[in-house]
Amino acid sequence: MDDLSLSSRLKRYVQVTSAMTGLASRLVGEKYLGLSIDRDRHAESLKNLLGGLKGPLMKVAQFLATIPGALPPEYANELLELQSNAPAMGWPFVRRRMAGELGANWMDHFQDFSQPAAAAASLGQVHKAQLKNGELVACKLQYPNMDSVIEADLNQLNLILSAYESFNNALKTEAIREEIEERLKEELDYLNEAQNLKIFARIFAHNSHIHLPQVYDDLTTRRLLTMQWLDGQNALDYCQADQELRNSIGGKLYHAWYYPFYHYGLIHGDPHPGNYKVTSEAHINILDLGCIRSFSGSFVLGVIELYRALQTNDQARAVHAYECWGFKNLNKQLIEIISEWAKLLYEPLLDDRVRLIQNDLKGQIGWETASKVHEQLSQAGGIRPPREFVFMDRAAVGIGSVMMRLQAQQNWHQLTEALVERFEATQLERNKAEVSTLT
Repeated sequence: MDDLSLSSRLKRYVQVTSAMTGLASRLVGEKYLGLSIDRDRHAESLKNLLGGLKGPLMKVAQFLATIPGALPPEYANELLELQSNAPAMGWPFVRRRMAGELGANWMDHFQDFSQPAAAAASLGQVHKAQLKNGELVACKLQYPNMDSVIEADLNQLNLILSAYESFNNALKTEAIREEIEERLKEELDYLNEAQNLKIFARIFAHNSHIHLPQVYDDLTTRRLLTMQWLDGQNALDYCQADQELRNSIGGKLYHAWYYPFYHYGLIHGDPHPGNYKVTSEAHINILDLGCIRSFSGSFVLGVIELYRALQTNDQARAVHAYECWGFKNLNKQLIEIISEWAKLLYEPLLDDRVRLIQNDLKGQIGWETASKVHEQLSQAGGIRPPREFVFMDRAAVGIGSVMMRLQAQQNWHQLTEALVERFEATQLERNKAEVSTLT
């Protein structure tokens, strides 16, 4: 059993507090005391420190990087890269974890088990292994003390967001805290992720370009997930590939993200490029589905309604869309402000031609718009985003970032039209119930 002692939690508090206090003190010193810091160097150091700590704080930092205006772009860009750079734990940990989950004779299940980790992320690491029948599998092992780490990091998150809200009231953070807490606790249960993999396998069962790994239930527990090994390279490894190939990858990734959303009310809340492997045939292998957000048919309808409202500049329809999302107490001023952010996200979907997802590849326009919206929200007294909006916005920003770096060109408008054509909220609910029952 993992050590959940008070001493381990206190140690975590000290480590986390040191990292985040260092960031806060440097930014405050720069803003109010005129101190000069090398943001690029400090941002990289902070990323390395948080990667060494492991745990959900990495995901929290990634999420903060997607909140408009919460962090300078130098920090946001570095923190968005955290997950793929986590250092792995050593072989003694692997032996203990495998024995704890499958018993002392755990190696009897395998013909071979690679000691070095094939990949390491925020909550666990993956080892390549071979079963007795020769099949290659990926064994995802959860790091020790994750329950304790979650508790420590969530308490620290409360402090971070409270400090953020007192420093700037543009966003009311209560829903953000609640949503992150629920999603992180779900990610600790690998049985939940196994279920997600089966659901998405059903969703893409008839798509020859998008694949999910098979789950081995008899070798899967709450802290060990054993699944089929699927080869492929990180999507961003193709940034220098031929334009035609990058276009094809971009279109398939867009479909992989948004088809489940518009047809089943499900979206991958952790759209990190390392979670999508591209094969030599340009097929997409989806590997990590620990963070899945489920949406009601009415919420998805709101996303489509805003898309239609922006097409026709219909403010009444836009108001209806925000209400479908769960925004409350909106006035004319707040609607105009948040619509500026919406226009930035929707703009490539409204443009009926082949193009980049954003013509500004450095993201300068995005940051300027985000900062402007952030400042205007603060002056207007702030806004309380609904819980569902939190990971929807994070996914949209993450997806756009990958497309920008790939410089993929598509007619995003036509791709979207194909996804939302003949949408019915009631049919979405039936689709969701069907795939969940079949697993």
